[in-house]
Amino acid sequence: MIFMSKTTVSVIKADVGSYPGHSRTHPALLEKAAKMLKEQEGKLLIDSFVTHCGDDLELIMTHTHGVDNEKVHKLAWDTFLECSKIAKDLKLYGAGQDMLSDAFSGNVKGMGPGVAEMEFEERGSDPVLVFMADKTGPGAWNFYLYKIFADPFNTPGLVIDPSLHKGFVFEVHDLIKKRRIMFTCPEEIYSMLVYIGAPSRYVIKHVFTKDGTIAASTSTQRLSLLAGKYVGKDDPVMIVRSQSGFPAVGEVIEPFCTPVLVAGWMRGSHHGPFMPVGLPDANCTRFDGPPRVLCFGFQLCNGRLIGPADMFDDPGFDRVRARCNEFADVIRAQGPFEPHRLSLEEMEYTTLPAVEKELSERWEPIPE
Repeated sequence: MIFMSKTTVSVIKADVGSYPGHSRTHPALLEKAAKMLKEQEGKLLIDSFVTHCGDDLELIMTHTHGVDNEKVHKLAWDTFLECSKIAKDLKLYGAGQDMLSDAFSGNVKGMGPGVAEMEFEERGSDPVLVFMADKTGPGAWNFYLYKIFADPFNTPGLVIDPSLHKGFVFEVHDLIKKRRIMFTCPEEIYSMLVYIGAPSRYVIKHVFTKDGTIAASTSTQRLSLLAGKYVGKDDPVMIVRSQSGFPAVGEVIEPFCTPVLVAGWMRGSHHGPFMPVGLPDANCTRFDGPPRVLCFGFQLCNGRLIGPADMFDDPGFDRVRARCNEFADVIRAQGPFEPHRLSLEEMEYTTLPAVEKELSERWEPIPE
């Protein structure tokens, strides 16, 4: 196999069925997906790795074909379709849930699965961290990407490492109006926070160095906006490059020591603590949660995935997990009241409007 000058890392995920309920991915789906990707190694792909986070099937692939490649996306789509068939045969819950179309149309964007990709020339040593989430939406990454690439209290390299000292450029997407804006940081941090502090609408899609080198990439699809109704939470993925001109591995995962409330959890309708876990604990149970985040670390070697290292399978994260459980106790006690339940604006694409419709005829004007 001839190695090309640039490597593409593609992380594509979908919920194609789980058991029991929205808890976890069945081993038969993981086995089928791994087999289908393995058959393409040395052909379409250089390397691949299949895992899950909660009920989401995660495909990690390396190749030389660039982002948005039709053949790579078709492979992911076909893999999800075959796994959906198995899920239906096993009567798994939500079989084929994230597959919003019956026909492939060039790439999987807008079709249900979540996608994060980046293309780059490999360095002498290139650590890559892949983050996978369950029971939350794409805006969940905003806080962490800000801390990693813009906060010197988290990332001392921004102060003491000349290769980071100039800062980074953030590409922010408006998911409602389908537009984007670039913020140069640290110069425009305050302006950027105006938007990324509202993660239900504005999400960080990419982070670049000042010379345009890709540093991070996320999935930004909102299933409810694509389908026009609630069909499951988005459960985003993210790729972050590390070391030698980027934040160190420890700086990248350090923000996850802070318990942060994110939107999602039960029925995609509640705020809950985002809990960093190792793979054995990446199964959502309590109140279909709490929301989970899994991180696998790899070294890239001519496109080969050396790893993974399960980054949150570490007692250093025990305290934040305990604090997330405390947060869960406090906010669960609020039941159907905001802010545990999402705002009415965010509930627009859940099942709540159907209940409101049934009651609409009973409203009457207040007497003067």
